[in-house]
Parts: sequence; C-alpha cells; structure tokens
Amino acid sequence: MSLLPIRSLVIEEHPLKRIVATRAFQDLGCDDVISVTNSATAMEILKSKGRADVALCSLREKCMQSLAAIEELCASGLVNSMIICSNLSADLHSAIDRMLTMHKVQVLGYVDASVRPNTIMPLLEQFERSTELPRDKISQPTSIRSFNETDLKKAISANEFRAFFQPKFNLVTNAVDSLEVLVRWEHPLHGILYPSDFLPRLNSFDLMDDLLFALIEQGLSFLEKISHTEPLMRLAFNVQAEQLSNPELVTKITDLLHRYQLPAYRLIFEITESGLLESSPTVLKNLIQLRIMGSGLSIDDFGTGFSSLERLCRLPFTEIKLDASFIHDLDNSVNNRAVVINTLALGKSLNMSVVVEGVETESQRESLIKLGCIHAQGYLCARPMSGKQSLLWLDTNRVNLNSV
Repeated sequence: MSLLPIRSLVIEEHPLKRIVATRAFQDLGCDDVISVTNSATAMEILKSKGRADVALCSLREKCMQSLAAIEELCASGLVNSMIICSNLSADLHSAIDRMLTMHKVQVLGYVDASVRPNTIMPLLEQFERSTELPRDKISQPTSIRSFNETDLKKAISANEFRAFFQPKFNLVTNAVDSLEVLVRWEHPLHGILYPSDFLPRLNSFDLMDDLLFALIEQGLSFLEKISHTEPLMRLAFNVQAEQLSNPELVTKITDLLHRYQLPAYRLIFEITESGLLESSPTVLKNLIQLRIMGSGLSIDDFGTGFSSLERLCRLPFTEIKLDASFIHDLDNSVNNRAVVINTLALGKSLNMSVVVEGVETESQRESLIKLGCIHAQGYLCARPMSGKQSLLWLDTNRVNLNSV
C-alpha cells in the first residue's frame, strides 16, 4: 500500500490498545504517528507540530466525556479527518457524522475496539482518495494569515487565481456534459493554495465578485478552446447568495458572454441552499433573469441548509446537487438512503436533474444506480484539474462524452 505522507494521531487511554492501534498505522507505512492518552495532550502536541491528517479516537457507550473530547478536538481545527472506535447504533453514527462535519472534519468510518491494519487500511485509502496533493504541496495555515487586500487584488490582476475543472458524469455511461469550475491560487511563493486558505479573506474585503468574473472569463476562454470538439459542454460556477444581490451581476455576465460570443445556456450557476434563506427581490430578479437568458441554476449542497421545501420549490432552479455527506455508508444507513431516494423523487416531480456529490468508489456508484441515480460528481470520475489537464482529459475521454 502506497500512502501519501499521513500524520496520524492515536488517542487511547488503555496502554495495550494504544500500542496495538499505533502499530496498525505503522504497519501500513505511516511513519508520523502521534500516540497519546487523551485529547488535551493531543491538542498541545498538534499546536506545535501542525494538524493531524487522521485521528483515531474511542467513543465509549454512555460516556459523555469521550464525545465531548472528540467534539473539542474537532472544533480546535487541528485534525482533518477521524476514525472512531464505536459500537453505537447507525443513527447515532449518522448524527455524529453531521456534528463533526460542521467542524469541517471528515469522518472516514467506524471500527470496533480491535484496531488492526486490515480494518483501517480501506479508511486510509479513502483519505488518500480525498487528498489532492502531497503534504509538501498542500498549503499550511501559517502561510495565509498575512494576506491583505493589496495582496489579493494583485493576485486577481495577475491571474494567479486559476480555474480548475471537475466533471459531472453519468453513473451508467461515464458520459460528461458539464464541468464545475473550482478555484485554486497559484501563489508564487506558497504554491497551490486551496479555497479555505483565501476565500474568507476575499469575502472580508468584498472581492468575491472580482473573483467570480475572473473565473467566468477563464471558463469562457476554456469553452472557446473546445468549441469545435465539445460544442455542448457546459460550465458550472459557484455563486454566493450575497453576490446575487448585486444589481450589476447579470449585466456583467452578459457582457462576458457577448465578448466570447457564447450562449448563456453554456453556463450553470450553483447557489448553496443555506444562502437562500434571506432572498431579496434583487436576488430573485437575478435568478429569474439568468433563467430567462437560458443559464442553469443549481441548488448546491442540498440537504445541509434549513430552507423549507415550499420556499425552494418556488425558486427557478433546474438542478439539485445532493451533498456528499448523504452517500457516506449508503449500504448501511437507512437515513441516508431515504434522503437520496426522496431527493431523486423531488427532482423528478419538479423537473430538476439531481447530481450526487462526492462519489469516490465503485461501491457507491453501484448503490446509487440501484436507487435510481444517474448524475454524479466526484473523484471516481476525476479530480479537479487545471485548464491544461482538463483539455488533455477531455481529449483522452472523448469517446464517452456527449452521449448522455
């Protein structure tokens, strides 16, 4: 097994269990393993050494302290993902998943008290699939705290914020008819930086519109390059609800489309469900105008917000993107299966396509197909790619394209 350089954390108060768990990570090639008896000690070590990629913790039945310790560790921002030793019920595991996801921590899975290499290997492989670059190329938190408004404006002007593309694909045929546009900062000193490193700063300096228009322009340039080979390919852009309150939004998008002589139907705009709670008349006007132009509108991360179904049904959307959290442990989670089935039914009744996010494995593909799902996005098809990589990928995979 060849793993990325993973920093592992084992928290176990029982000495023998701690040794066995630590050895399991080491046997799988994890050289950087931190082994401690409690979460408080773990946090002190991680504050000096940096975040752990994978933490193994025990959740004991009827022990509120162990749950509180896990929640505190996740809230600290010092771990990226977690494996939990637990024999609690599936519905409690699902609730725990949701709680830790709120702290931006991925729950890789649950194991019993006997931690062995063969039990954690598939979970570490899952972490590896969800990690795009080795540690030496991943941005560190300390590298971004000094970014100021001038830095960010210069980066936008210099085109350092680059459009990356990830396909939406047909689960049955692998056909691709659209690509989501994601953003990476190709920083001259720090290398590739990810959205969590810079989007909060861009937002605080009111620069999100500048970023959006820069990405749309890069995306339209990309569509222009593939116009002869992929004339129907569409691009999806992430838009915050706050940006939809900009009265000049549609005008600027229209101007860019005219510049590249491309029709509006080639664009899809994805808006998170939670951002739709306080829709203003301007937001609704912009949504309606985009639809009238022919652009697609997608409800992103569906199921994670708190909008009523009645409110969502009244908005002019064409697509639902079901959040990746609902396909975790799909074979065993009755709740997650119910969410997928009912979202598909909702999409069908409202004449909206449904795209399931975060599909990484063949097992997930098979389960989703059995439930009636057709469209998906995730590493099973392709990771986010630069423009150059996307051109090569499309050329290589053209035999499967445009046959949805």
